[in-house]
Amino acid sequence: MTVTHDDTVHDDTGRLIRIGELARGAGVSVRAVRYYEEQGLLVAERSPSGQRLYPAGAVVLVRFFQQMYAAGLTSRRIAELLPCWDTGHTDAEQRAMLRAERERIQAKADDLQAALDRLDEVIAATDTHP
Repeated sequence: MTVTHDDTVHDDTGRLIRIGELARGAGVSVRAVRYYEEQGLLVAERSPSGQRLYPAGAVVLVRFFQQMYAAGLTSRRIAELLPCWDTGHTDAEQRAMLRAERERIQAKADDLQAALDRLDEVIAATDTHP
């Protein structure tokens, strides 16, 4: 699978899927897929009847979008990441952005781990004193 600079995803089969199949495969709503398209993160081909068609490999890309949104990245930031995903190459500015996002996500993960540790303490205390 490759992602081109126009954000089109190509898998090795060349198979195209409808928006509903893409949404089901990625575990998102059809509305979310349309949103990604509106944000310029996905580009759909159109069938002769006007239906949106996506390469089957777009499922992986939509899952990536979901992970990045869950981590707090904006659509704009995700769009900035796509060329890095596509080519595997970055310039100094892109690498700095990637590292900054990683540090921000790591700090968030550390905070969540601290919350888990506290909950474990409460659970352990209540297990000994029901």
